[in-house]
Amino acid sequence: MRIKILTIAAATGLLGLAACSEKTGNAADTTLNSAANDTEANFDNLGDAAGNASDSAAPAIDNAGEAISNGADKAGNAIDNAAAATGQALTNAGNTISNSAR
Repeated sequence: MRIKILTIAAATGLLGLAACSEKTGNAADTTLNSAANDTEANFDNLGDAAGNASDSAAPAIDNAGEAISNGADKAGNAIDNAAAATGQALTNAGNTISNSAR
């Protein structure tokens, strides 16, 4: 009789451990699923933030490009004006030399 009671007690204890182990396994699965979902949400948010940053930077980059283009145009105009002025000065100097030689 004692052996029968000990066997029943041992079996009950093993069933309790098995149930506890199953609960622990379920809790671990839930925790891992939650962590995976959080990680996925964080990557989604990171992608959205990168897209927003890119969208915000695009007008600034366009403005910078226009400013560089405008600066290059002004520099080109200044060079053209300087070349024209230099050419006119050389023409005037040539005329002066020619007139003084007469």
